[in-house]
Amino acid sequence: MDRTQGQLDPAEPSSGPARVVTLTAGDFTLTVNPVDGSEIEPLRPGAERARPRKRDAVGRAARDTAARPPVLPGAPASARLTPAREEERARLVRLLSLGRSVRLTGPSGSGRSGLLDAVAADCAGVAPDGVVRLSGYGQQQPGELLHALYAAVYEAPDERPVRPDREELLTRVREIGAVVLLDDLEMGGAALDELLRATPECAYLLAATPDTKAPSDASHLEEVFLGGLGRAESVEFLEAGVGRALTEEETAWAGDLRFASEGLPLRFVQAAALLRQRDELNGTRGGDEDEEPGVFEERPRDAAYVPLPTLAEGAAPAELLASRVSESARAVLRIACALGGELPHHAHLPALVGDTHADAAVAELLGCGLLTPVGPRYRLASGVARQLEEVGYGDPAAEEARTAARHYAWWTGHASVTPERVAAEADAVLAALAGADVVAAVLLARTAAPAFAASLHWEAWERVLRSGAEAARKAGEVAEQAYFHHELGVLALCEGRLDRARAELEASIGLKGALADKRGTVAGRRALALVTDREAAGAAAVSPPLRLAPPVGGAVVAAPLAAPAPVAATGPTVPVALAAPVAPAALAPPGASEAVTAVVPARRDAPANLAEVFAEPFPMSLKPSPAPALAPPVAARPVAGSRKRTVLLAAAGALTVAALGTVVALAVGSGDEEATPAGPGPKVSSTTPDVPAAGTDTAGEPGGNDSAGDPADPAGADRDAGAVTEAEPGATPGEGAVAPTPGVSRGAGPKPSGSGTPSRKPPVVPPKTSPVASPPTTSTSPSSSPSASVTPTATPTPTMSASAPTATGTGTGT
Repeated sequence: MDRTQGQLDPAEPSSGPARVVTLTAGDFTLTVNPVDGSEIEPLRPGAERARPRKRDAVGRAARDTAARPPVLPGAPASARLTPAREEERARLVRLLSLGRSVRLTGPSGSGRSGLLDAVAADCAGVAPDGVVRLSGYGQQQPGELLHALYAAVYEAPDERPVRPDREELLTRVREIGAVVLLDDLEMGGAALDELLRATPECAYLLAATPDTKAPSDASHLEEVFLGGLGRAESVEFLEAGVGRALTEEETAWAGDLRFASEGLPLRFVQAAALLRQRDELNGTRGGDEDEEPGVFEERPRDAAYVPLPTLAEGAAPAELLASRVSESARAVLRIACALGGELPHHAHLPALVGDTHADAAVAELLGCGLLTPVGPRYRLASGVARQLEEVGYGDPAAEEARTAARHYAWWTGHASVTPERVAAEADAVLAALAGADVVAAVLLARTAAPAFAASLHWEAWERVLRSGAEAARKAGEVAEQAYFHHELGVLALCEGRLDRARAELEASIGLKGALADKRGTVAGRRALALVTDREAAGAAAVSPPLRLAPPVGGAVVAAPLAAPAPVAATGPTVPVALAAPVAPAALAPPGASEAVTAVVPARRDAPANLAEVFAEPFPMSLKPSPAPALAPPVAARPVAGSRKRTVLLAAAGALTVAALGTVVALAVGSGDEEATPAGPGPKVSSTTPDVPAAGTDTAGEPGGNDSAGDPADPAGADRDAGAVTEAEPGATPGEGAVAPTPGVSRGAGPKPSGSGTPSRKPPVVPPKTSPVASPPTTSTSPSSSPSASVTPTATPTPTMSASAPTATGTGTGT
């Protein structure tokens, strides 16, 4: 294999033994195994974790060196601050010395990182834990920043890495007292408040851009804004970059550039690089204008004069600057464009570019203002990637990303590479993983994931696992897909996300079962058992729900029932047995549990009639009903107004019942008046005879007090027909009235002895004897129709007729 070109032969054996790391994550012991997958188990009983200790002065110095960008080959460029920046520097140091947190806001290229470096040098002895440098690039939540702060201040007493759980993490970071310089902040609002609350003893200097989310009012941050350079400051800054005084033409050009770029220091760094390149091309640097070029010099004798860049080239100088750098530097720019602006460590550039001197290209690009430091690494400056892609630097991006992915796959899996070195190269590895093909992506994710897990850089670990699972699914690598799902489940279990852990582990177990991987299946089931135990422990910690149970003493407590709504009956109704009165809920014993829900008896049947409907809400009697012998009554304090309320309810019930009774009586009476005389008595129809019988009165001669009306008066006939006479109980049919023969139509007959007026006695109930059958008497009518119709009934009732006066007034006639 040619490692210089970064190519990996899949058939080549491993360069060393597998790197197995055991670490402590909360209450678990995690064994990171690159071959078979990670194994997790609870801490053994009695195994106490040692208290972490803070770093000493030597440890803090090593920590600061690791947090800064690597030293590049060549003479380091000294930091230059303008007088205006010196004033802001003094102000920031003063605020941090007072324990105040400051938010430094400025656009990209305004010199925030250089100002932070100067402030860090002045605040070295302000806090007991020194100055801590953190990078917020790509961090949207405070969790990883808190872990980075913990790792920067504390160190494990033994060689085993420790990642504390959230409770221990918050306890430890609360004890940290340091000046924290957080560059490239990308979060605000509630997330930033959480970070500040978790570390009350730290003073923060937060560097952010204007488009970053603003902090909340409760954060109490001091705001410092960085503006552009003035005209005199821009000329001075440009002269310091070029190393000579500017001509009048260059001074005027610098003034126009300041107006176009709003005085950003980055634009003047790039402008100084353009002027230096112009001087080299024109051969006017160092006072060698009158000297002839030597034999071995590449500068031609009669070189063309290079004019000043235009204002457009000064505002967007990436293309012009890249065209004047070395070929190795241009190759590095193509790799950076393929990786989304991320630049690999300069030690990897010879293998990626194929030039042994490619590591010197980083210093060349940094001096031209095309690179900017971001935490412990470099990346393309703001706007440079877009300008280079427009001129074709992004065309070979797929091939460059594939080359970088295969190189990193070999490098991260090498046994001599420590997890800390892999974690420092995390952004470049993730960028190569995103741009590579599926085969190279699976290979890189498989080798880089264990290194990220062992270095406690778990955010990068999760991103690598998810990218690897997706690439394995697309490539059809079932075994690799099962590995990634298993690792994701273990990670979720360590972070307390039990639902996600169960889903990932079950997916991994299913895939390994399809592959008949018994060892992997057993490891997955062990981890799944830990998830089940954690879920059971979490469920036990939750308070039990409400339960249905009777109160103390066995008495049933019922809530007051509301008035039942009227129900439309669709069938025969059944009488309802009313529930016995029970004690109100307010009279429950004070010792009863509040978590017990009262049992209320429910009505099962509908009421049978109106009386039963209003029986319960409107009692007719004010006498209290006897209480059931379920339990001795509980003494209750008299409630004010309860007796008056009871009386009002009783009165309202009585009025309602009386009104309903009146309405019902009126309805029944009106129905009887309008109905036809079809009672239970015999239904007789007769006609008036042509010749009245002897000894009878005529129709026009009423006798005595006879109230029989004229036959021609139908109203009188109807009024008399509705009158019913009944004998007193115990009387015979001959006393006071003559019982007519049921079913027989009688004409005018002889009037019996006695009064000629009808009887006005109370109604008489007919005797319960069988009616005597008598031959019906027929009469002749002009219409030659039958004179009578016999309809026997069980209880005949005689009726009066108004057609002709009779002796007793009990006959009917028409």
